[in-house]
Amino acid sequence: MIMHAHLGDQLVIDSPTTGAARRDGEIIGLHHPDGTPPYDVRWSDTDEVTLVFPGPDAHIRHHGHEPGTTHDASPPRTAGPQDGAPDGPPAMTARLGDLGRRIAAERRRQRLSREETARRARMSPEYLAYVEERPADPSVATLIRLADALGTTVGSLRGGGGDLPPGQGHALLHPRLRDLTPAECRTLLFTHGVGRIAITASDGRPAVVPVNYEVVDEAIVFRTAPDSVPAASVGTEVAFEVDHVDEALSQGWSVLAVGPASVVTDPGAMRTLTRRAHTTPWAGGEREMWVSIRPVTLTGRRIIAADR
Repeated sequence: MIMHAHLGDQLVIDSPTTGAARRDGEIIGLHHPDGTPPYDVRWSDTDEVTLVFPGPDAHIRHHGHEPGTTHDASPPRTAGPQDGAPDGPPAMTARLGDLGRRIAAERRRQRLSREETARRARMSPEYLAYVEERPADPSVATLIRLADALGTTVGSLRGGGGDLPPGQGHALLHPRLRDLTPAECRTLLFTHGVGRIAITASDGRPAVVPVNYEVVDEAIVFRTAPDSVPAASVGTEVAFEVDHVDEALSQGWSVLAVGPASVVTDPGAMRTLTRRAHTTPWAGGEREMWVSIRPVTLTGRRIIAADR
């Protein structure tokens, strides 16, 4: 049987007498795209990296993969969060790869090449490329070496400060505010499942309410109840906002859509929306009223480092 491995899998060498594991290590480099040997292996007992051509006493312990899948299989998709417990169906999001994005950003900030960073972290450039570009799950030891190579901490690479209220991180030394194009705004709308709708409530006071939503045919749609606060948006012009803040990098973006809100009354359209909904409203109860916002203006801004 031909051996196939993925980056991050374990290579286990069995004892020829007992059959128990005699030695194991993390596969940090592949030399063939189909995952066949040889491999660059970092041994757990010595932390050394060697080129290995596995023999009959070796087997692969797959980490986060099912045997037989290819190492470049598409990452799983996860549903986004949803009034306080928001109304409506969330968009499916793929918020994977944040760790790699932070590693790459820190490396570029320090003007380090991928090769030099890999050398400092004692890993192959191919494995570093995998960590930066794919939804990888490196070991703690690997993260410690990367953090040390980049002069930062494992907590920062993992998004340290993520449990703090957004905005309490340190500002960038040289931040730059960049306007987003309408096309970029539309793309970012698709990446999220929760936004905030700003309306004038039935008592005449302003209100901002979180709702979970989808984007369908250029319209922002969410599901609510006729007597709810978000329902007061119907027949008025509203503002709808989504954003993302990265405390570890002190960066973020926001998108603002402004337009009229209306009730979806066509039975066929309502059935289609209900069928496409990825979940029932998190707020619970009977929430079968679909509201559609068609943006007249779509604007956004992103905070980035000035040298990028």
